[in-house]
Amino acid sequence: MCGIVGYIGKRQASSILVEGLTKLEYRGYDSAGVAIIHNGCLDVTKCKGRLANLEKRLEINPIEGTMGIGHTRWATHGEPSDVNSHPHTNQKGTISVVHNGIIENYIQLREKLTKKGYKFLSETDTEIIPQLIDYYYKGDLVEAVIKAVSKMEGSYAIGVISTYEPDKLVAVRKDSPMVVGVGDGEYFIASDIPAILNQTRDVYLLDDKEFVVMTTDGISILTEEKEEIQKEIYHVTWNTDAAEKGGYEHFMLKEIHEQPKVIKDTMLSRIIPGKPINLDKISITKEQIKDIEKIFIVACGTAYHAGVIGKYVIEKLARIPVEVDIASEFRYRKPIINEKTLVIVISQSGETADTLAVLRDAKAHKSRVIAVTNVVGSSVSREADDVLYTWAGPEIAVASTKAYVTQLIAMYIIALFFAENKQTLYQEKIEYYKNAMLELPNKAEEVLKNKEQIQKFSSKTYMYKDMFYLGRGLDYAVAMEGSLKLKEISYIHSEAYAAGELKHGPIALIEKGTIVIALATQEDLFEKMVSNIKEVKTRGANVFALALEGNDTIEKTVDSVLYLPKVDPLFAPVISVIPLQLLSYSIAVQKACDVDKPRNLAKSVTVE
Repeated sequence: MCGIVGYIGKRQASSILVEGLTKLEYRGYDSAGVAIIHNGCLDVTKCKGRLANLEKRLEINPIEGTMGIGHTRWATHGEPSDVNSHPHTNQKGTISVVHNGIIENYIQLREKLTKKGYKFLSETDTEIIPQLIDYYYKGDLVEAVIKAVSKMEGSYAIGVISTYEPDKLVAVRKDSPMVVGVGDGEYFIASDIPAILNQTRDVYLLDDKEFVVMTTDGISILTEEKEEIQKEIYHVTWNTDAAEKGGYEHFMLKEIHEQPKVIKDTMLSRIIPGKPINLDKISITKEQIKDIEKIFIVACGTAYHAGVIGKYVIEKLARIPVEVDIASEFRYRKPIINEKTLVIVISQSGETADTLAVLRDAKAHKSRVIAVTNVVGSSVSREADDVLYTWAGPEIAVASTKAYVTQLIAMYIIALFFAENKQTLYQEKIEYYKNAMLELPNKAEEVLKNKEQIQKFSSKTYMYKDMFYLGRGLDYAVAMEGSLKLKEISYIHSEAYAAGELKHGPIALIEKGTIVIALATQEDLFEKMVSNIKEVKTRGANVFALALEGNDTIEKTVDSVLYLPKVDPLFAPVISVIPLQLLSYSIAVQKACDVDKPRNLAKSVTVE
């Protein structure tokens, strides 16, 4: 979730590093810094807070040099502070390191180095890395990095520079993303492609335990045994325009409005009336699908909520038992998985640490793994047996919106694909569902036209400290996502409940004026949901409801209602989440919150 940029070439490194780090601000961070070598000396400037703080320091005290590394840190070990910021150096000030991930055995390594006379200044796990490299340095920086890495346990993407060899930049990754950019007589490292896209479109996508050695004369990619690896260059085709706000006040608002397009893009070439569903990167056969006894959907955060929708639709359409679980819990409860189980992992970034660990555990137990991700070349996409990409494009705001709806579309596509191959639905019904899905982009456009009604409700509620979301069936899954969005960007405490559970405890929290958001889009549960709404209204709640057009009897029960365009209730989650996203956004704006970069959060969570 931290950001790394490195440069070696003929230009001044400082401005290139800072520009690259600005492209990684979407990941979330609490400090920033750079280290640059010039005339055999190592200069480090770093500070707590936004990149603007770092830029001011560099304006006052510029650093010259044509090779350096930069970092934006999200605190894991040690509070946000100047001292705990990256880059970190060894005691002698001759080796500097930037690092994403967590060194799990850093305490043992720190104790060992302390006994050898090394002194530490920070509370971080990262500071042991330059000290350990120094300990192993015997005239060969690459060899020292390889030996140091062999002693480290955990996840890492590391960039290293040293005054011992001032014309060399060394990098390595394990379980944390790292790309290498190739320019004209210059080279780059970065934790994500946008950081270097203004400099080059040719990149190497590193795999675990691959070491990169860069000088102005060239680049080598090596194994732990220092054997050279030949890799193909990946040419980036998308452009930086996708990372611009396009006239919107915030990236989040822009990305909410992009949802009709990305819904369509994710279905493009996959959902075609009259033709079998085409899953380009999924090679699972009809026989293998029939052999599946159980499916596990595993993810974190917003992706987990997409997985809950996936459970409903796969079980309904394909009639395969499905469990959905949070990755950080699933991997430690020793689930029963084998060659008869299918694991579907969902990760927007493709680098989510807990989800990636589940993928590897599942493969170790001979379970087939399908990955649903938005990032081509990510760790999840490379390591899974099959991949279904969600064509959401770059998502800059920390709170996920368009990536979430494309994950929903992916779940529907997979469910229909399984149903088609298992023949659990008549072909006429499959065609009906396909046509219903193809209408969703236009339905989403209609929902976006109701912003004024949502803003009106938010202006009356943004000052409240608590809100509750209610739903049944698929609506409950959407309620969880709506509640999460409100928490993420407005910092209002909110909870989502299955409406039938109210009487089993949560209704004790309802009092006069309590804000309740009620979803009532599921026709077979509509009357029961209305009864649940009456339960909270009787106790004084102020209820804002979402319902499908035609169900106007709900007006008699609630304080206000937003009608959604008529869709098959199975696909209602794709459009019902949009008003909840807009509501969270509008409330956060009225509270003057930092919408795109909410506090304490990061876009890509690459640590446990």
